[in-house]
Amino acid sequence: MTTSTVSSAAASPPERVEPKGAARSGGRRPGSPIRRQLPTSPWLFAAPGLLIVGAFSLYPFISTLVNAFTDRRTLIPGQFVGLANFEELLHDDMFWMGLRNSTLYVLGVVPALVILPLLLAMLVQRHIPGITFFRSAFYTPVVASIVVVGLIWVWMLDDRGLINAVLEAVGVGKVGFLSDQWLLLGSAMAVTVWKGLGYYMIIYLAALANVPRELHEAAAVDGAGPVRRFVTVTVPAVRSTMVLVGALSSVAAFKVFSEVYLMAGPSGGPAGEDTTLVMLVQRVGTGLSGRVGYASAISVVVFVVTVALMLLVLRADRREDA
Repeated sequence: MTTSTVSSAAASPPERVEPKGAARSGGRRPGSPIRRQLPTSPWLFAAPGLLIVGAFSLYPFISTLVNAFTDRRTLIPGQFVGLANFEELLHDDMFWMGLRNSTLYVLGVVPALVILPLLLAMLVQRHIPGITFFRSAFYTPVVASIVVVGLIWVWMLDDRGLINAVLEAVGVGKVGFLSDQWLLLGSAMAVTVWKGLGYYMIIYLAALANVPRELHEAAAVDGAGPVRRFVTVTVPAVRSTMVLVGALSSVAAFKVFSEVYLMAGPSGGPAGEDTTLVMLVQRVGTGLSGRVGYASAISVVVFVVTVALMLLVLRADRREDA
């Protein structure tokens, strides 16, 4: 052994011997306290959210479901009556009128909210100067309060409003947007579509960003025009997003309340002809003599129909995939 070898061996520090069980403890130093995770620790972190959901979603849902089988009123607990409330629904003309109006609302609003936001998203998708301003302008109605939006449109559509003033100026004459049954319902649909365009436009923008540009380039090379590329490339690429938009807009349209209430008033338009199901729930179940049990039965019907709408949309999507 040479002198250099002996000197290097003497200079190097001795190797540290790890005590037994150090590897099992994950590198824990001897003498440090052992930290054990309790099985209830995850639930403690989730408890605030669960309490909020239970207090404001789960409990009202269960309470409504129970009250639907009672004759409870606002100040009277009520007793169990079985299916009496649902049997009364079958003979209630206002219920069938509300069901008709809510169904017509879905049929009038959903197709527009599925197609128009897609076209709008394709329009603002291009990177041109000033496009950010138009994106913000189209999204502004989404963040605006529905009460403010409704009052603005009421002032515009009133007999002495801006739109009728323009129609009179061009010689058309006044149009009873808020006094005719069908024009009032159509006006409320237009407000719903106008307010929801920006929201669903953002969803479509996220979907269009994932469409490969090579597909459009290949279709253009094959001679496909803008309309053909839209039908054969864009629509198949965002079909799942269209299904999502259709499901969300269907549920929202069937549960419409604010637009019709603000434009038609608490009475639901002329002779109550524009009353929707949710407006009927509010009218029947509120007040000192409100029939909470009967209103709960209508609410259960609204819930069942909305779930059925979502299932129909999802089933149609699965059939197209097959």
